[in-house]
Amino acid sequence: MANKKFQMACEGQVQAVPPVWMMRQAGRYHKHYQGLRSQYSFMELCKKPNLAAEVALGPIQDFDFDVSILFSDLLFPLEALGMGLQYDPAPKLGWHLSESRDFNKMNSFDNAIEALLFQGEAVRETRKILPSDKSLIGFVGSPWTLFVYAVAGSHKESLVEVKKRMSLFTKFAELVTPLMIENIKIQLDAGAEKVMVFDTAAGELSSQDFNYWVAPELKKISHAYPGQLGYYSKNTLPDHLTQLEQTKDWGGFAFDHRWSLVDRFQKSSGFVQGNFDQTLLFQKPEEFEKTFRRYLAPFQMLSAEQRAGWVCGLGHGVLPQTPEENVKNFVKILRESFK
Repeated sequence: MANKKFQMACEGQVQAVPPVWMMRQAGRYHKHYQGLRSQYSFMELCKKPNLAAEVALGPIQDFDFDVSILFSDLLFPLEALGMGLQYDPAPKLGWHLSESRDFNKMNSFDNAIEALLFQGEAVRETRKILPSDKSLIGFVGSPWTLFVYAVAGSHKESLVEVKKRMSLFTKFAELVTPLMIENIKIQLDAGAEKVMVFDTAAGELSSQDFNYWVAPELKKISHAYPGQLGYYSKNTLPDHLTQLEQTKDWGGFAFDHRWSLVDRFQKSSGFVQGNFDQTLLFQKPEEFEKTFRRYLAPFQMLSAEQRAGWVCGLGHGVLPQTPEENVKNFVKILRESFK
């Protein structure tokens, strides 16, 4: 009940053809998702396990990815803590964290966990309907990215309001890090093979501040599940990740398109996931093929031993309106190039 190529990548084993999956591979660009979304709200698609499973299955059927991903949203822990959440279509919290006394409005740990159990059911339902040769992973948001949303509602622009309130992060992390650890357990116990920790706001911090504020919380999370978690950060640099890579607890790292993956195979433990620029999928098919083949060329110059652990994907998630034809060709060209 797992994908052999993905398992081999996670174990650092040598193989000719890397597995492939994309963040947001089940989403607004996909006609399968659009059909379901025309009948149900986004919240229903996430919180009704049979619907979440159906959304996650769609890209496996249409594009033959090696890995399926729990269909959910990283902000549900904030809703579970009592901050309210609606999608119209962008996420909007009921209130924002702005001062210490706001913590008094948050729900207890036990109540918050109870509100996240639907994710375990969604994992189980997804595993039931997935082909047996496909892997299934879960995901959570990092404490830092959740803090950014809790304070500002998004991570756009320069996070001035968030950084003005950095003193609140310690208390926030005391609540959220244990919640994330238990949230991950829910997904692993339900059948997720790995759980990704997504940190899309990480690169808005200097490496010094990242390692002071954020890395200690991430170490607590990775230490709870050695080898079972992957970490993705956006807009980061090598100095951001040095401490995390040194722990050897992580099962793998995913990188955005600003990194050279060729340089990461010898430096990162576990799998190395990424990192084609997702915006290039908007090119006309013939131009996209040229661009993608040029991207793959440095990997083809490596031996299979040198690129062991590679999980091919995008630098970030599939964007709305991305042409499905290019997504399909991405998988096809990748496999043809390395067979």
